[in-house]
Amino acid sequence: MSSAATPKGERRRMALVEAAADLMLEGGFEAVRHRAVAQRAGLPLASTTYYFESLDDLIARAVELSGSREMEAMRARIDEITQADRDAAAVVELIIELLVGPIEGAAREHLIARYECFIASARHPQLQEVQRRLRIQFDDALGEVLRRSGRQVRQEGLRRLLCVVDGAVVGALSESDPDPKQLAREMLSEVIDIAAPPASENASEQ
Repeated sequence: MSSAATPKGERRRMALVEAAADLMLEGGFEAVRHRAVAQRAGLPLASTTYYFESLDDLIARAVELSGSREMEAMRARIDEITQADRDAAAVVELIIELLVGPIEGAAREHLIARYECFIASARHPQLQEVQRRLRIQFDDALGEVLRRSGRQVRQEGLRRLLCVVDGAVVGALSESDPDPKQLAREMLSEVIDIAAPPASENASEQ
């Protein structure tokens, strides 16, 4: 067994991933460098190249950890949502709360980091599979919110709703006085009954 696969090795590897994830949230991908990660983790500089094939490999693991943390928070919030038939406005607010959330302080940095990861995957092949897995989890989370709100869940509808939120957030964050939640609210309100109509409509058609 190599030292990288021992319990001590796994702890060190995880410490490096956590350090990289924290640096990424604080300063974006540019902040994730071998020396900075090692210092944050309290480990020798050589440990970053010992435990990971490359900096891209380390970044990919950090992105996955960050995404997993975000999904855990989303699932905890979903567990609090009761089963009820909700009108369009109420469903839109739940989606915004789940996918956008707070936009002040550290929460805003987390939101920016999420979309930086999306865009970076176009240039970093190692991130593409990570983002694919995270996107599936986002689909599942959104689908569960719709089901608990008495809405039809269709794959094309999920994709449309996610694209609307993604476009609204990225567009708003690029402006001088961004309000991602308001822009997402306005855009979702126009499509929610099309992308995820009430489940009762489907039953009445049968």
